[in-house]
Amino acid sequence: MKFSGFKVVKEALTGHKGWTPLWRNPEPKPAYDIVIVGGGGHGLAAAYYLAKTFGKLNIAVLEKGWIGSGNAGRNTTIIRSNYLLPGNQPFYEFSMKLWENLEQDTNFNSMVSQRGIINLIHSDGQRDAYRRRGNAMMISDAGARLLSREQLKDMVPFLNFDNARFPIKGGLMQTRAGTARHDGVVWGYARGADMHGVDIIQNCEVTGFKIEDGRVLGLETSRGFIGAKKVGVSVAGSSSRVMAKAGMRLPIESHVLQAFVSEGLKPTIPGVITFGAGHFYVSQSDKGGLVFGGDIDGYNSYAQRGNLPVVEDVVEGGMALMPMIGRARLLRGWGGLLDMSMDGSPIIDKTHIDGLYLNAGWCYGGFKATPASGYAFAHLLATDTPHETATAFRMDRFNRGYVIDEKGVGAQPNLH
Repeated sequence: MKFSGFKVVKEALTGHKGWTPLWRNPEPKPAYDIVIVGGGGHGLAAAYYLAKTFGKLNIAVLEKGWIGSGNAGRNTTIIRSNYLLPGNQPFYEFSMKLWENLEQDTNFNSMVSQRGIINLIHSDGQRDAYRRRGNAMMISDAGARLLSREQLKDMVPFLNFDNARFPIKGGLMQTRAGTARHDGVVWGYARGADMHGVDIIQNCEVTGFKIEDGRVLGLETSRGFIGAKKVGVSVAGSSSRVMAKAGMRLPIESHVLQAFVSEGLKPTIPGVITFGAGHFYVSQSDKGGLVFGGDIDGYNSYAQRGNLPVVEDVVEGGMALMPMIGRARLLRGWGGLLDMSMDGSPIIDKTHIDGLYLNAGWCYGGFKATPASGYAFAHLLATDTPHETATAFRMDRFNRGYVIDEKGVGAQPNLH
């Protein structure tokens, strides 16, 4: 089924009887050439690009719940490529370019809205750091704009510019950044993968790996054994638990990241705004709700819910940035399960087990990386070589001393 304006009008005039499910619900085959564990954005994107771009057939995606039940539907929808270090910046800019063509590529409305992101500056040292980051962004054609205090007052006059502790002195803006509808992204990739013959198997939990002579032969699942020549694991915060079934211990920790949405308000926030003196970021959804978040919970957890101290910390940041939201009512909150790596950057690599590949350690960058992560993982699965923008994401970089510490706060996941 091809989506178009004509199709919408036709269905409206004929009682909406021609819509069909976005993807099939097949029974698993006895074996596949490639099996991807994890039906979130990264896993589905990898399957989509494997089939569409690399021409691979006989692919399956296994999801223990339903499509979109994990982090894919539990984030703040921000997309951006305003990174500094050479290991990250080209990769996220590659992702940004894929975002810009995603809806045409998948023929699905992912509601990509490039409204821009502003990182606020509160000190002279921070201005120097952001100027350096902006220069790095310009080198990779990501685009950057350094804003003065007066320019910011014209754009976002509702901010607390004269806060005694956190005066706003300027900002770094990426105009091409913005937001995308997280559910729409997942559904679009699922539909696209299905259209190219990928079997999407829901309610199929991996319970073990069959490994002989150092090579993976398949997966034990809640729906029986499924053979595979290659297995790609892309399960975000559950990476440690899944890979432990293959006898591997990963250099990551799992933490909860909470996010919140307020009641619907009139249009207020023009794009995405981040508080430079604390961990707080906010945008406004198409329904009018303010979508915001902050730091991860400081303890390890596999639960998709958070705790009240982080709620208080996030709200404090919001009030310091723009006190006007103090009267807005909180509508709901949710928690996503993050796989925090030891340097705050991801892992896309082959493992020491032949035929077993890993995509993990996305920390805060998972959603915005969805297209590039899927493409790079598909490239690795199809060619056994890393994509040119993901060569720094080797798992052995921690042993070799080639960490990509974007925030420069050391190997402590609860500080990233």
